[in-house]
Amino acid sequence: MARQRGNREAGGPMTGAPVTSPRVPAPPALAVREVGKKFGGVEAVRDVSLTVAPGQVLGVIGPNGSGKTTLINLLTGVYRADRGSIQVAGRETSRLRASRVAGLGVARTFQNPHVFATLTVRQNLMMALRHSVRAGRQAGRSEAGDIDRWLGLTGLADKADHVASELSGGQRKLVEFARAMARRPLLVLMDEPFAGVYPAVKRVLHDQIRQLAASGETAFLIVSHEIPDLIDLSDQFICMAAGAVLKAGDPAEVCRDEAVIDAYLGASHPVLRNGAA
Repeated sequence: MARQRGNREAGGPMTGAPVTSPRVPAPPALAVREVGKKFGGVEAVRDVSLTVAPGQVLGVIGPNGSGKTTLINLLTGVYRADRGSIQVAGRETSRLRASRVAGLGVARTFQNPHVFATLTVRQNLMMALRHSVRAGRQAGRSEAGDIDRWLGLTGLADKADHVASELSGGQRKLVEFARAMARRPLLVLMDEPFAGVYPAVKRVLHDQIRQLAASGETAFLIVSHEIPDLIDLSDQFICMAAGAVLKAGDPAEVCRDEAVIDAYLGASHPVLRNGAA
């Protein structure tokens, strides 16, 4: 049954159910507008614009030296942009320090995982929670419960009391991922998460990224040369070249673009031969 409208236009009193204000849409998890960064005379990032909606996965591809990792450093506050705007959930962050950006719910993983090698896996996760202003325990969940949940989801429960230096490279990537996710971030920036890991580790990462994105809880920006993995996970692609966005759009559309093929993939790339794009 349609909502009954009042007759305020006629000057009479309102009747029926109260009229509610329309819901204001949530701001993007990440909005980047014309961001640029120079190192000396080299323009490492050039007028980059992109948007990542809540729960969306954006894949970022491009040749080595195209500015992908520099972009992540700008988004996390490691570098300060020379120009342009970076907003996280509607808040400008382009002039904030890395610790402040992290406090707004931005997490990061590295190509070579950054873990505390002399601490146990459990202690690595504890460090993340104790330094997070958005940790799950603030919503009434225990610190131990958050840690146990992510140890289980990443298959690390049986490694919880092992020091990180005893783990394989792939297992360290899982520790870093679990540590990032235990903070319950709004946005996760991942640099080459699938490089050099066993298929079992890759499956865990795929499953957790897909589930978190589908829930709308977390958005992801993932830099990777593993194109089939990105196609499988991503809603949108951008290809960077020479510091700029060469092409943006649907993953298959981006991979089939002639400029992307010329600058990065090459006509013989398996993703094109196998029909994945």
